[in-house]
Amino acid sequence: MDRRIDRGQATRRHLIEVSTQLFAERGYDGTSIEAVLEATGVSRGSLYHHFASKERLFEAVVEGVHTQVGESTLEAAAAVGDADPRTLLRAGYLAWVRLAGEPVVRRILLIDAPTVLGWRRWREMEEQYGLGMLKDVLRTAADAGQLDHDLIDAFAHMLLATGNELALLIALADDVPAAQASAEAAFDEFVRRLLPPP
Repeated sequence: MDRRIDRGQATRRHLIEVSTQLFAERGYDGTSIEAVLEATGVSRGSLYHHFASKERLFEAVVEGVHTQVGESTLEAAAAVGDADPRTLLRAGYLAWVRLAGEPVVRRILLIDAPTVLGWRRWREMEEQYGLGMLKDVLRTAADAGQLDHDLIDAFAHMLLATGNELALLIALADDVPAAQASAEAAFDEFVRRLLPPP
């Protein structure tokens, strides 16, 4: 029984891993179930055992990419070794801005996910993966006297929206490096004005 569960989990991971590359390269519409079956070597029955539809498979892929992005932004914030909220926000957002130009993040999270999953579900996922981290940083800023405690929730939503808009700007840009540079500069200025030194 345990071996069968392990095999099932391995198959699910394999499907998500291979499908992530297919969706990034071909987009949601350009990736058929047949292409997934061919690339993974998994049977149709096995695929549908794990995912009821292509949309459910794509949703699992989106969740996986969100998890990777969250881990990367946390690592970037932790790497600065500074408890200053402005430094932490800047490090996390610069990581996000850089990730937004990567093909997997760009195509799956920013271009296809809002359309395929619908805006409401996409927004729920954005909040699930990013909002808590933003609130933690803003709570630190409020404790340091840089922000009113009553504004933490509203500002967290504003920062989430700002980050998403900057990422979309990058994802849809013809010149991704130039869009990234502009987004970094704009966010630096935005955070400097939002959180003045205590």
